[in-house]
Amino acid sequence: MTGPLSYALLDPTGNMTLLAETSVPEAAQPLTAKRLMALEPATEQVGFVSDTDDGIGLRMAGGEFCGNASMSAAVLYLLRKGGDRGEVTVHVSGTPQPVPVTAERRPDGTWRGSVVMPKPLSVGRERFSDGTERPVVRFPGITHVILETEMVQTEAERLAPVWCRELESEALGLMFLDRERGVLKPLVYVPSADTLFWESSCASGTTAVGAYLAAESGMAVRAPLKQPGGTLEIEADPDGKLLLKGSVRLVRQVSGVRPEG
Repeated sequence: MTGPLSYALLDPTGNMTLLAETSVPEAAQPLTAKRLMALEPATEQVGFVSDTDDGIGLRMAGGEFCGNASMSAAVLYLLRKGGDRGEVTVHVSGTPQPVPVTAERRPDGTWRGSVVMPKPLSVGRERFSDGTERPVVRFPGITHVILETEMVQTEAERLAPVWCRELESEALGLMFLDRERGVLKPLVYVPSADTLFWESSCASGTTAVGAYLAAESGMAVRAPLKQPGGTLEIEADPDGKLLLKGSVRLVRQVSGVRPEG
């Protein structure tokens, strides 16, 4: 990637997301993402947006699905159109169906968004090679393991790639849940983008927790989950309906950069 590039940096509940607005060939996106993250060290993930007939396209650098980035892409679309509210269709990587996102600008300039999240492929307990069983929620593009016991940080970082391979997943989240306090600590590994982050918030991980709690109880669940970057809220029904709510702030838009290595 040698040409000038434009991007927007957005803050969806602390999960700093850089969206490249210039077309980049898919094969070059992982390397371009790394170079952009070097320019913006606070960035936790990079996506590439494009125009579609009915909304906005979004491909994450690793080809995974991301709810926070989907919310950010919808806000970017509305900013481009000069609107203060609306429903945006986001065609995002990692899931075959477009994702409807509703967003509205608040008086302080931040946006409140809600995403109709994709239904999981499966929700349940799976056996691991060490003989233990753990809750696992599989979505198109990413799988989440829900853990309700503490783990040493270095051990979690070691296990994320191991379990990703073991579960044959495109990407993996370890969601450390304190159910009693309503606190979630997310670790996300995306091998194709070569990233491993303790994320400030994780939309798909929050959704996975909601889907698991609803399936476990057989009842509708409304769970605000406090994460390092703020609170995401998930509403989940046992039949699979999942609505995620959060906030987005535009940090800045930049044009004409050359992210060279």
